[in-house]
Amino acid sequence: MDQQLHFITVATRDLDAGRSFYRELGWTPTLDVPGEIIFYQVAPGLLLGLFLDDKFTQDVGLDATPVPTGVTLSHNVDNPAEVSRVVSAMAAAGAAVLKEPGDGAFGGVFHALVRDPNGIVWEIAHNPGWRIDEAGAVVLS
Repeated sequence: MDQQLHFITVATRDLDAGRSFYRELGWTPTLDVPGEIIFYQVAPGLLLGLFLDDKFTQDVGLDATPVPTGVTLSHNVDNPAEVSRVVSAMAAAGAAVLKEPGDGAFGGVFHALVRDPNGIVWEIAHNPGWRIDEAGAVVLS
């Protein structure tokens, strides 16, 4: 198996709330099937899918939608001021701020945590030891 990931799909209680939230942030769906699923291109070769929870459960073949724990989606930015700007934009679009922008406990990161209307936790971070290259790859120093 190649070391690649092409889709991250999250069960979503309220597809319309997710659509509205990400639209407010300026995101454009790659595919939007009302009442079922929305896909967003989030990086070269990587889609984020918001799948209505009952459809997700049906597709996976489970009796109930599993609740993910211990998972964050991370968005890295160029500086601490950009962390604050993105968190403000997400809060204005309907996210709950779980951790205000500030110095992290690990690795010199400056970050914040927010939760979207469907419970997806995002880390917005600036790590001076990491960068994103022009191809979209994360380069760890």
